[in-house]
Amino acid sequence: MAENAAEVVVGGLVIAAAAGFVLFAAQATGFAKRSGGTYPLVASFRSIEGINVGTDVKLAGVKIGTISNIALNPKTYFADATIQVKDGVALPTDSAILISQDGLLGGSYVEVVPGGAPDNLKPGERITDTQGAVSLITLLMKFVGGQSGSGGSAASGANGAAKP
Repeated sequence: MAENAAEVVVGGLVIAAAAGFVLFAAQATGFAKRSGGTYPLVASFRSIEGINVGTDVKLAGVKIGTISNIALNPKTYFADATIQVKDGVALPTDSAILISQDGLLGGSYVEVVPGGAPDNLKPGERITDTQGAVSLITLLMKFVGGQSGSGGSAASGANGAAKP
């Protein structure tokens, strides 16, 4: 009989631990919405490559929020991202927002660069100064392939001007 009681207790502890892991995973991924504590801001990006719902939003390297929604704007063809910023973090109206990376092979995150305006963004307002993701492949292709530059066009322009 003592053996059955021990099995029941161990089984209960395993179930409690599993429930704790599920709850932690739901909160960490943003699946379980936390009520209050944040306010929304919107930003439009030309490219949000590497950014998903749940991506961290940082200010001076400190997490101040997360991306809660991403949608394509059918009028501008830009990606509209909704950012949930922690209450108590006031961002000036001229703040900039950009997509950055944690090193060459690191993950992407959204970085906020505060401005100097005396007024702060209100919930639901739009951050207008944005910079989308920079494609590493595009940068490498420009570096490796080189660019023709303006030297070739100036020479052909001079030759064209000399002909009657």
